[in-house]
Amino acid sequence: MSKLILLHASQHLTPIHTRFFTSVVGASLSKPLLHSQSIPLFSHSPPLSLRRRLSVRAFDDSSSSATESTENGTVSAKIDAAENAKATTDKDYPSGEFHFREASAWRSFVVKLRMLFAYPWERVKKGSVLTMTLRGQITDQLKSRFSSGLSLPQICENFVKAAYDPRIAGVYLQIESLNCGWGKVEEIRRHILDFQKSGKFVVAYAPACSEKEYYLASACQEIYAPPSAYFSLFGLSVQASFVRGVLEKIGVEPQVERIGKYKSAGDQLARTTMSEENCEMLTALLDNIYGNWLDIISFTRGKKREDIENFINEGVYQVEKLKEEGWITNIQYDDEVTSMLKERLGVEKEKKLPMVDYRKYSKVRKWTLGLSGGKDKIAIIRASGSISRVRGSFSLPGSSIVGEQFIEKIRTIRESKRYKAAIIRIDSPGGDALASDLMWREIKLLAASKPVIASMSDVAASGGYYMAMAADAIVAENLTLTGSIGVVTGKFNLGKLYEKIGFNKEIISRGKFAEVLAAEQRPFRAEEAELFAKSAQNSYKQFRDKAASSRSMTVDKMEEVAQGRVWAGKDAASRGLVDAIGGLSRAVAIAKLKANIPQDTEVTLVELARPSPSLPELLSGVGSTLVGVDQTLKTLLQDLTFSDGVQARMDGIMFQKLEGASNANPIFNLIRDYLGSL
Repeated sequence: MSKLILLHASQHLTPIHTRFFTSVVGASLSKPLLHSQSIPLFSHSPPLSLRRRLSVRAFDDSSSSATESTENGTVSAKIDAAENAKATTDKDYPSGEFHFREASAWRSFVVKLRMLFAYPWERVKKGSVLTMTLRGQITDQLKSRFSSGLSLPQICENFVKAAYDPRIAGVYLQIESLNCGWGKVEEIRRHILDFQKSGKFVVAYAPACSEKEYYLASACQEIYAPPSAYFSLFGLSVQASFVRGVLEKIGVEPQVERIGKYKSAGDQLARTTMSEENCEMLTALLDNIYGNWLDIISFTRGKKREDIENFINEGVYQVEKLKEEGWITNIQYDDEVTSMLKERLGVEKEKKLPMVDYRKYSKVRKWTLGLSGGKDKIAIIRASGSISRVRGSFSLPGSSIVGEQFIEKIRTIRESKRYKAAIIRIDSPGGDALASDLMWREIKLLAASKPVIASMSDVAASGGYYMAMAADAIVAENLTLTGSIGVVTGKFNLGKLYEKIGFNKEIISRGKFAEVLAAEQRPFRAEEAELFAKSAQNSYKQFRDKAASSRSMTVDKMEEVAQGRVWAGKDAASRGLVDAIGGLSRAVAIAKLKANIPQDTEVTLVELARPSPSLPELLSGVGSTLVGVDQTLKTLLQDLTFSDGVQARMDGIMFQKLEGASNANPIFNLIRDYLGSL
């Protein structure tokens, strides 16, 4: 989950001075890439079991604010018309379901011919098993060949290629502890099910498995585990941490103005316990995720939901019991599973099972397999990570969404005639509100000239949702965390801390509110507190009203679903914040619909674009362990270089076993380091 960000109060303050902070719950965008890569489309089906801030000054949605010329007036008129056209419902959109097509004799010949002239790194032995180890973090961004880690688009592409690759006999997945959200897990699970339509096998090996890992493994035809496997199917939990008591002990007083009763960003600083509203929101999210898990597992295991829940409540950890109850296929070590696959494929015992791993197979081009797509092109911009307006000094390529780079890509698509539509793939908890608003405007302008679809991954909240609501349609997974339309703002009063450490600060100013950002050595004066409250109210109103206009709702109706509340994707859809439930393939299908491209026509997806490898990536790619940055420090440095403005950011609640392990909160590290130095 994202963390509340501390912002610089003034460029002239010493490092110990407080940082002004403001969080607005909205939507966020991801950062564009530097090169272009074409990817042909083959649709995928939704899960089988479930068919079904802002800166204080934001741009106004009215035509008067956007029309300083006749040309701008025309654009604004198109935007308004596009907003008024949103009357379709989820069932009116194509599903984007994957249909496996047997290759014709001619196509098979062409593929074999291409394989003869393929690059050396594309050579795969016939009858090979594609092996992929799904473990740790999975990013929504494309990876360069020198990058380590897993990439969701490359995982999904490998399943599509393997389904049509005559050299691949099946897939062997080793599934271990995952550090990603449920949206990505849904997407991978969908591709596992789609791959099986080719008639090839998918076998899972799970040495370490909790709910999220088992949810993924349950889509496979067979599940194996070693006798000593770690299975912890004990349920899901959510937790919130509060540092108000710690801050009081060291003499720090957070002064928080919260707009929206569900807005919990800032609670970890201002409260010592969870608010009733936040508890209600988190309980609803937890019920959604746990209920969905029970439904899916009961369906795949062929058991009643009550039986699944009772089994979980027994606290079973013995692998033997899991096999006995039909949760896994058999208890075997990895080498025994490999031997079993050799026997199944008719490989002699003394010979090795032909395998190709994730990294090597990712280098196989779709063109080699005859999957080059069609003439119509749809652009994809991936927006992952926290939002900033400009790149920070310590940020790495692909690690965040940089507004000015994203806008450049949007304008490229708008000015080009080669793209029939665009998809904004969002996986972001938010960030710089000004950047979010500027990107929102550019997406609006693009949507006036060609269809734009927002596709949500794990999370599209605060600044992430802000961007998504500019699209013609929004597609989310059932468990995507989204919404969070609310505002919190405030500052730290470090007066008592300064007294303890013997620090003094004096200010000479002109202007009634000149010291608002500079005077962290004292609390707000009455007039300053009133200004902050009005500023927060104004930011929230602009955010809420834009959301209402974009979603074709009345302001009163939007108010019911705003107020800083985070929704699961399916709940957001039922309340009008999302148009359809599904993954990227459904977003592509909807883009084809709106671009008047027949659903059975193949299109080429053009990724804008693959990131350039950084020096650490290059070194890690050749096995060096000398270059690395502590993740917590990197996150902190990134957070501190966003801007001195309002943040459209999701709150800092940590979802244990819901979205994977989060990095340590920078606030805790700062306090720990300070206390350690006393």
